[in-house]
Amino acid sequence: MPTVLLTGGGGFVGAHVHRRLLDRGDDVVLVETPEGRDRARQAGLPATLVTAEDLRARLAGGAGTLPAGTGAVVHLGAETDTTLADETRYRRNNTEFSVALAEVCAAAGTPLVYASSAAVYGASPRCREVTEDEAPLNAYGQSKLDVDLRVRPLVAQGAPTVGLRFFNVYGPGEQHKGRMASMVTQLADQLRQDGRGRLFGASHGVGPGEQQRDFVHVDDVADVVLWFLDHTDRAGIYNCGTGQPRTFNDLAAAVVAHVGGEVEYVPFPPALTAHYQARTAADLGRLRGAGYAGTFRSLEEGVAQTLSEQG
Repeated sequence: MPTVLLTGGGGFVGAHVHRRLLDRGDDVVLVETPEGRDRARQAGLPATLVTAEDLRARLAGGAGTLPAGTGAVVHLGAETDTTLADETRYRRNNTEFSVALAEVCAAAGTPLVYASSAAVYGASPRCREVTEDEAPLNAYGQSKLDVDLRVRPLVAQGAPTVGLRFFNVYGPGEQHKGRMASMVTQLADQLRQDGRGRLFGASHGVGPGEQQRDFVHVDDVADVVLWFLDHTDRAGIYNCGTGQPRTFNDLAAAVVAHVGGEVEYVPFPPALTAHYQARTAADLGRLRGAGYAGTFRSLEEGVAQTLSEQG
């Protein structure tokens, strides 16, 4: 099996992909921060380590290189806090780093699967991998779209590169993300603490808790990542979600069924109105057209599995 260079392998999605790679016998070279490296070790995920700064230095300039022996790259490391005031962190850690990696991989003919985001769609009523649907509402989403815009011409020139636009990923192993953890984890923590889970009240023309997201379980996301790693001839940018939008009320009901308690609604923050995605739903036409036939578990099934594994 090839050596896979994995960035972010100590993170939430990264740890699940990391374990799957090891389980199937791949050699993994982990690119992480010291904190991410420690999380990977604590989770029992051994790997040769390259620091994020070491890789950044390797990629710098016009003659960047990958670590010797790299057969493929899975790039999941990113600045994932979507609310940062300092936009330079998105530009440096998301856009510039990812573009440099994509360009070096393209020049070397090395397969690359990287994480983009449904944040590129903003308030668009449709989420298709086309320019007219791409309208980010924040700097995080723009940083991800800027990478996709650079990757498209590389793919057109033959680069074996795949960008996956993750929708709302949830699952076990995300407690370290704090306020950026999924609402499954946040609601479960609230309900366990004081018996009350909190959702936004009415906003964007819908009732309390009726905002919608495409919630996708992390194991299903890992399935998609590994499928594209094994099908390097399917280059392009693809949505990675279930295609089935569900309300936050649906999600809360699934969490309450497992944890107990009740839901209360809090006023929607006015300052968030212009930057909030009230509905996302992955259009899976391109993904299915590429040949991916995997199924996605229901929200109820995924929430029950997540909370059972979290304890």
